[in-house]
Amino acid sequence: MGGKREEEDFEEEEVPTELNTINSSGGFLVVSPDKLSVKYTSVNLHGHDVGVVQANKPAPVKRLVYYFEIYVKDAGAKGQIAIGFTSESFKMRRQPGWEANSCGYHGDDGLLYRGQGKGEAFGPTFTTNDTVGGVLALTVILFLLSIYISVLRLVRSYLQHYGYEDTLNSFDLAGKTTVPPVFVAQENGFNEQDNVYALNQRKTLRQLIRNGEIDAAFDKLRNWHPWIVQDDKSSTCFLLHCQKFIELVRVGALEEAVKYGRMELAKYFGLAGFEELVQDCVALLAYEKPQESSVGYLLEDSQREIVADTVNAMILSTNPNVKDLHGCLHSCLERLLRQLTACCLERRSMNGDQGEAFHLHRVLNSGKKAKC
Repeated sequence: MGGKREEEDFEEEEVPTELNTINSSGGFLVVSPDKLSVKYTSVNLHGHDVGVVQANKPAPVKRLVYYFEIYVKDAGAKGQIAIGFTSESFKMRRQPGWEANSCGYHGDDGLLYRGQGKGEAFGPTFTTNDTVGGVLALTVILFLLSIYISVLRLVRSYLQHYGYEDTLNSFDLAGKTTVPPVFVAQENGFNEQDNVYALNQRKTLRQLIRNGEIDAAFDKLRNWHPWIVQDDKSSTCFLLHCQKFIELVRVGALEEAVKYGRMELAKYFGLAGFEELVQDCVALLAYEKPQESSVGYLLEDSQREIVADTVNAMILSTNPNVKDLHGCLHSCLERLLRQLTACCLERRSMNGDQGEAFHLHRVLNSGKKAKC
């Protein structure tokens, strides 16, 4: 009975459905017919020249979590946009967070204001074309705002880093945003301009390698970035030659694979760091069903991705503006996850190695299963 009563309370509680255009500041003169978009038309010359609009209903307080978001179509010349929670009697000429019983996340400085004139460090700035969300949690009435935009930036930075240009364009179109990269990247001397360096070329090369078209990838590299393949005994050339051999085995062209191995792979025998992979490649010829053998991993798509990632990193390293070459190897998202793993392992070590060891892949896989 108690559970049913709680469900009925949730159903009865009204939620915001549109903007309250009646009780809003006079600065908003243009309102969309659906009452979901407004435009501030006043001139911001003084501190009281602020346009505020509230929802038509208060945020529900009986729910465990309530979430809403805004899309900033135009932040204006000064970019002074804010999102937050206010009381019904809030002064409509003040930014959220400037008055008591209110809190606001401000886009121009990334600070969180909680009823005082001084803000506190909270999250990244946001501006035109950004989507920002707010969360009200029933347990401690926790105000969480920057998570959504930070995740978008991490994902977008990842797509840029690895040259997934088509996915990036679809991501921007679906999210109606062009979010700049996460600040961690900029602090390490690796910003968005570095991430989009030779983006279309990196996309093309990744597609060729993923399709097993290694000769075409070699040709593109010789035209676009010749220095990467001018040393035939470099790690990049080595991986490409190995992948060419693997692709020949994959399609059953064994005689051609033998000839290619004698011509291109033999030169790597005896070279430190290369011999083990060469031996595994050659071992593919010994099995009738190599995909089921101990070296069958070479025929998996993941091996193509390793080669594509290496080529991608080498191209990023040719950018004359890059200051940190290590940043070419991994995206901001991957570096963040590595740091998370290191912190969890360090915490376990400080606890006398008690408790279950932290495995990132296990956590990610459990998340996928939960969604299913």
